[in-house]
Amino acid sequence: MIDQQIDIATKDGKTTTFITHPERGGPFPVVIFYMDAPAIREELRDMARRLGTAGYYVMLPNMYYRAGVMELGPINPDPESPERKKMFELMHSLTIPLVMDDTKALLAFAETQQAANTRIIGTVGYCMSGRYAVNAATHFPDRVKAAASIYGVQLATDQPDSPHLAAGKTKAELYFGCAETDVYAPPEIIAKVQEGMKGTKNEVELYPGTHHGFAFPKRPIYDRDAAERHWERLLALYRRNLHA
Repeated sequence: MIDQQIDIATKDGKTTTFITHPERGGPFPVVIFYMDAPAIREELRDMARRLGTAGYYVMLPNMYYRAGVMELGPINPDPESPERKKMFELMHSLTIPLVMDDTKALLAFAETQQAANTRIIGTVGYCMSGRYAVNAATHFPDRVKAAASIYGVQLATDQPDSPHLAAGKTKAELYFGCAETDVYAPPEIIAKVQEGMKGTKNEVELYPGTHHGFAFPKRPIYDRDAAERHWERLLALYRRNLHA
């Protein structure tokens, strides 16, 4: 495997991006891995590497670069703690248009790389970024072939770019992996997503007995069986759609 950390120019500055891909056999389909709210950390880099070993050119961008933040470090679970308040402030500073601008910049960079095949793209987003992964499929419909939201938030809003409306805007296969107990994505929201995906090849899957964040190995809420199921679903999604 080849790992790199590269500053990629965007409209608003430079996003430091971790890139990993196999040493041989390219060019590889590109997978954009959108981080969760606690920001870049080795846990996410390891997850990116796991994806990369399956034969992908994986890009994990720092989405908080506009605020000059790269890694937040441990997040105090107390809702009133300065660390958690800072995290939410950063999370709410992002918008779908901003992230789609960044995605365009990431793909422009990947187009210059021999190891990357930017004609075939997959996306995945966790937590705050589930909606960004899905919107990448609607904003780049000719290239994004598969998108996954893992315990994503803001999945059903009153905005035209709401993820629950995405099925009619892209031919990409969409996958929503949802925790059974999730204050950020309660049952009534999941029901709206299920209704929006009805009659399509897309899937909304509830993971029994899980809580928000179950796929992250370093979280107290980590559920090994559910996390491994999410990997199986994600890799199968990409095998179906990202290979000619």
